[in-house]
Order: sequence, then C-alpha cells, then structure tokens
Amino acid sequence: MPYRKQTKQSPQERRKRNHNISPMFALTTQKKYRYLDIISVYFVTILIVSNIASSKILDLGPFTFDGGTILFPLSYIFGDVLTEIYGYRTSRRVIWFGFSSLLMMSLVLYIVQILPPAHDWNNQTAYELILGITPRIVFGSLLGYFCGEFSNSYVLAKMKIWTQGKWLWSRTIGSTLVGEAVDTIVFATIAFAGLWSWDLFIALMVSNYIFKVGIEVLFTPLTYKVIGFLKKHEQEDYYDTTTNFNPFRFSET
Repeated sequence: MPYRKQTKQSPQERRKRNHNISPMFALTTQKKYRYLDIISVYFVTILIVSNIASSKILDLGPFTFDGGTILFPLSYIFGDVLTEIYGYRTSRRVIWFGFSSLLMMSLVLYIVQILPPAHDWNNQTAYELILGITPRIVFGSLLGYFCGEFSNSYVLAKMKIWTQGKWLWSRTIGSTLVGEAVDTIVFATIAFAGLWSWDLFIALMVSNYIFKVGIEVLFTPLTYKVIGFLKKHEQEDYYDTTTNFNPFRFSET
C-alpha cells in the first residue's frame, strides 16, 4: 500500500512556526527533513554539469545528441522524487534554485569570456569554443529547463491525486514524457532552429527526447527504491490537493 501524508502539525501551526522564514528561499515550511538538502544539491549540480557538457555533440549509434543529455535526464528523476515525496511547492523552490544557479553560471562564464586574457595566455579561442556563452543557447537552455521542469512537476502532482497514490510508474514516466517534450522542443527551437539543416535539427531533437525518456524508464526500478526509502525515513508522502500551482507563487501554498 502507498504511504499517506503524515503530518504532526496542522497547516495553521506550521505557518505560525515558519512565519519568519522567507518562502522564496526556505526549502520547506513543513518540518525538518533529513534528505531534502542532499537531493536539492545533487539536483542543482546535475543541471550545472549537464549544461557545461552540452557543448559537445555526440554520435552514439543511431542517436545524435549533446553531451549534457547523458546526465540531464537524471534531473527529471530527482524532480520526480522531490514532487512525489515533498510536494509541488517544495519542488517549485528547488526548481527556482536551479534556475538561479544556471543563470549565475551563465553570467560568470560570459563575463570571464569577454574580459581580456593575460598577454601570455593563449587559450582564449579554446575557452570560447568550450565554455563560451551564446545568447540563443543560454536563453533556450534556461527557458527549456524552466518550462520542462515545472511541466514535469505539475503533471506528477496532479497524477498522484488522480491515481490516489497508486501506480507510481505511471506518474514518473507520464510526467517525464510531458516535461522532456516541452524542454526539448523549447530548447532546440530557440537554440538551433535556422542554424543547422532541418535533418540535423530534427535528428538531434528526436534523439534527445528518446534518450531522455529511455533513461527514465530504465531507472524506474531504482526510482521506486529511492522513493520507498524516502517515504519511510522522511515520514512524508505529500498530496497537493490544495496547492496553488502558479510557478511564480512563493507563498506557502
């Protein structure tokens, strides 16, 4: 049987206890969780590393995709875990942490890129090729991440209510099908449309999508184990029955 939401305090008591906590930056306003900070750190790390690795295009068998695709699908698995255990509002905060981290990384890399290199440093061209910031790619990556992650979290939270907590696999895979589709279409269209041949553009987009969804399906047994472990040890299984799903809302609901 699925775990049910376990809460020792009423919503009013939790709000009173946490009224001095900034809702934008508090990872949760419910109670102290043991593993939430760990999951959040790995989530953001995956985002940053995968964006750096995306500067290389790979051919693996019939698939063509950027290097970040190897790691990026794990962010959706972490997103599933966050929403399934802690609820949409906690996931919303972590998604915003990830967004701000990606933005900061892009700004720092761009500033370093345009600053004049030392007179005896001859790697400026190499830096620009690997870490150089292209506005279209940065904007596409940020917007794709934002739309995809929130779509993924929203669909999973709603499906959890519709299924009454049953059939976890349907939520993790179903939400990923939607989230990854939104992410891939938004990112590829903004970043590469018109720059490459349509054959390469479509091949990259389709390959990315199939690979990302495939990773989610492949990792489903592990996702089950992780979620089961967290529900047991965090004593939480949040249902977003009264949640406001506006991604720009930073209050407690």
